[in-house]
Amino acid sequence: MMEFGNRVSYNGKLMQFQRKIDLVALTSRRSCFLFGARATGKSTMIRQQLPDVQVIDLLDAQIFGRLLRNPTLLSEMTEADSLVAIDEIQKVPALLNEVHRLIESRNQRFLLTGSSARKLKRGAANLLAGRARNASLFPLTFPEIETVQEFNLLTYLNTGGLPQMYGDPEAHIFLRSYVDLYLREEIQAEALTRNLGSFAETLDSLALSNGQEINAASIGSDVGVTGRTVLNYIQVLEDTLIAFQVPVFRKTRKRKPISRKKLYFFDLGVTNALCKRSRIEKGSETFGPAFEHFLMLETRAALSYLGNQDTLTYWRTSTGFEVDMVIENHTAIEIKSTDKVTERHLRGLRALKEEIPEMSYGIVSCDNIEGQTEDGIQIMHWRTYLKKLWADELKCR
Repeated sequence: MMEFGNRVSYNGKLMQFQRKIDLVALTSRRSCFLFGARATGKSTMIRQQLPDVQVIDLLDAQIFGRLLRNPTLLSEMTEADSLVAIDEIQKVPALLNEVHRLIESRNQRFLLTGSSARKLKRGAANLLAGRARNASLFPLTFPEIETVQEFNLLTYLNTGGLPQMYGDPEAHIFLRSYVDLYLREEIQAEALTRNLGSFAETLDSLALSNGQEINAASIGSDVGVTGRTVLNYIQVLEDTLIAFQVPVFRKTRKRKPISRKKLYFFDLGVTNALCKRSRIEKGSETFGPAFEHFLMLETRAALSYLGNQDTLTYWRTSTGFEVDMVIENHTAIEIKSTDKVTERHLRGLRALKEEIPEMSYGIVSCDNIEGQTEDGIQIMHWRTYLKKLWADELKCR
């Protein structure tokens, strides 16, 4: 695999992905923070969509050193009334004070990218007091891939959606290196935790628990750290955009929901590398969890890219009823990797529907036979669901 600017070559075939974020529109009137994990394609997207913009790369040791010592040099390096991109802004949090000043005094606009919000939070950095909008970049999504070639589910489940990894038969090699690079650069180099060894063990354990309810005390006991330390490590993962938590939907009274959150990693390929999984095939033990993970990632990305403020939760009761996704208070989605939806797959949806009948209900699976049950539950193939999701037509009714 070789990278060609904004294109990636797999076996000699060049593919150019059109990302869902429009940087020209985002930065036309005001500055913007663009956060995304390493290798999601932030720099590539800037080159593709803003080819003439000045880029200040804080991964460049010389530039980093100069601005770290004297952030006011930024005014000498840039022109008034222009758009400037600063890559990896979290490397020099103090630079945001100068960015703020230039926005106010010179009508300058900035595109500020970062792969971690932790240093900005910890350093009480100037977050521009609402003068910059926030946007997130995720790994490749279903519609972004479909603009280049037909989306292949098994390919995505195995390689994930990082643009440089997707579809590459040797992706597992690069993904292992990615995980090592993350530990070295994001965690060790920035001193985000004192004990890298216990963090690495906890990271592996959390990856194996991907998509499950997190019991911090149990994981800590296995690794040899406290439950509070595990929670701190989870916060590191969230701040560095490697993972995110999905809280519990609590608006039911008859059936009491459990209280633990679920943790999902931001990319399937990275999760596979951490878990040291062999190839995922249809019908294998790992297919179902990976299929659910994929649809959770797509839903999260779509809500963000479409500017939808709806919260993403899940529902599970102490008696075992569960619904994989509840979007705000209007749509409940169960995910099953089965080729044939049966009555038993609908138990969780019907239990929730009994309590909140006004919501829309659907089940997403690999079943090609679609339709609606007598009590109004929509049965959708995963492709149908994704097309509705990205068309902002998710409500099942």
